[in-house]
Amino acid sequence: MQINVHARHINTNEERVREEVERALDRFADRITRVEVFLQDVNAGKGGDDKQCTLEARPRGLDPVAAEHMAAVAMEAVTGAAGKLERMLNTRFGRLEGHR
Repeated sequence: MQINVHARHINTNEERVREEVERALDRFADRITRVEVFLQDVNAGKGGDDKQCTLEARPRGLDPVAAEHMAAVAMEAVTGAAGKLERMLNTRFGRLEGHR
């Protein structure tokens, strides 16, 4: 599973972001070709829950799945989006296995 990080108007440790996404999605690693991570500061430093993380996973042979989360701190946004994406993939793959 390849993880690409794209940060816009935000400073973050890309390696730490990759580790968090990998930790959350590790059990799906053989089913996902890549994950795109988009991080941005939505209101350019004016404060509040303005750090947005969007994760887009590309499962093998299926349509992409995306999850988004906003928080005051970039890593909280990553963790939140990773948790949402993990639950979405669990549901999607669970349904596929149920049809077999």
